[in-house]
Amino acid sequence: MDASRSLIRAAQTLRAAVNKLTFAPPVTHVYNPLDYAWAAHEMYLRRYANSRKRILFLGMNPGPFGMAQTGVPFGQIAAVRDWLGIETKIGRPAREHPKRLVTGFACPRSEISGERLWNLFVTRFGDARAFFAEHLVMNYCPLAFLESTGRNRTPDKLPLTERAALFAACDEHLREIVRILEPEWLVGIGDFAAKRAAQVLRGEPTRLARIFHPSPASPAANRDWSAVATRQLQTLGIWEQK
Repeated sequence: MDASRSLIRAAQTLRAAVNKLTFAPPVTHVYNPLDYAWAAHEMYLRRYANSRKRILFLGMNPGPFGMAQTGVPFGQIAAVRDWLGIETKIGRPAREHPKRLVTGFACPRSEISGERLWNLFVTRFGDARAFFAEHLVMNYCPLAFLESTGRNRTPDKLPLTERAALFAACDEHLREIVRILEPEWLVGIGDFAAKRAAQVLRGEPTRLARIFHPSPASPAANRDWSAVATRQLQTLGIWEQK
């Protein structure tokens, strides 16, 4: 089974659906890496999402120095380039915020959440192929939202009507991902992703779990996040003790 073809079609459907949406202030700029960074995202799916996965990790939405730059979920530059072996030309959003330029793999900033997440997998699995044999990392929402100051605005902070339209498209995409990959476990990275998965997949056989989000904005994540996340996954029985 080549799941990647189905996931690519699902991502294209999601891209078209969210591109029809509009967002009002305080959101002034919306980045959709499924548009301008599609080449890298497609490479990620073709290379690493071509089979059923036992464990699906689900994040919230692109970070400004991660997926917004590389097209890969939690896509910290060094991890995507050096561990995943993905590097390609990245385009630019139609409307770009001067404080949040998209420079692709030339971006000098590190996405700390992505750095922590991928380092966890590097430490445990060593080789990317070993990790992706049973795992995949995806995001619930493909869009990044910026305010006039350049501040990131998360999807849960959008007004109700905007949120409802966005979540309808993202919910459908999540259902399709789960249908294609048939994961035994879906692990929400942080509360938002875990709660959306619980609502969308109610009654489904996929088992749901949550780990702390690796964002430096979370005090819990700044106290050896990797060790805490490993313990959480081992306690749940998702990962074996080593």
